[in-house]
Amino acid sequence: MHIVDGALAPEVLIGGGVLAVAGLGLGLRKLPIDKIPATGVLSATFFVASLIHVPVGPSSVHLIMSGLAGLVLGWTAFPALFVGLLLQAIFFGFGGLTVLGVNTVNIAFPAVIAGFMFRGVVARSNPTAAAVWGGIAGALSISLTTLFVAISLTLSGDAFIPAAKLVFFAHIPIMAVEGFVSAAAVYLIMKVKPALLMTGDQANEYAVQSSIILAEQANEANNG
Repeated sequence: MHIVDGALAPEVLIGGGVLAVAGLGLGLRKLPIDKIPATGVLSATFFVASLIHVPVGPSSVHLIMSGLAGLVLGWTAFPALFVGLLLQAIFFGFGGLTVLGVNTVNIAFPAVIAGFMFRGVVARSNPTAAAVWGGIAGALSISLTTLFVAISLTLSGDAFIPAAKLVFFAHIPIMAVEGFVSAAAVYLIMKVKPALLMTGDQANEYAVQSSIILAEQANEANNG
């Protein structure tokens, strides 16, 4: 999923860098204080999950959990995934610094797309249905990332077209695995802390309802 240094044309690197800066700026502006812990956890999840990888041509095959990041964080997935990519490039030489912008866009933008498409329906669903939608979001995110990686390679020259096709088809099994893992994670979140997957208005309404229920339970306990 990560593209290595030296594989892309300069114009692709520049374009990816510009888009990454724009995404990071938007993500940081939309980062609420209460989502900072979740951002750190999901950044660490991506960091660990993608360390276990198999090189495939100028890229690699591995889990990324970007769909889950998009569902929970929205645009804030950009800084979360950027930090993970940066640390991998610095400490392990995974990917590289010159392709950091392109790799960030290829992984974070599909996460944002999946989040916008499925976060609302996930938040409105029961845990089982939410898990199904979460699994679809996870599979879609990694499939879009694979497509973006293939496009990045193709734009860098015809010589990379066979590698782009190889990267895409090699990720088909990973799409299924990522979907299953994302579904399990969404199910757990919906059981433990569903507010993480809610929009601002939904989260506020959930908090109010939870406060009312707790107050009623406290009154019943006092009266009893």
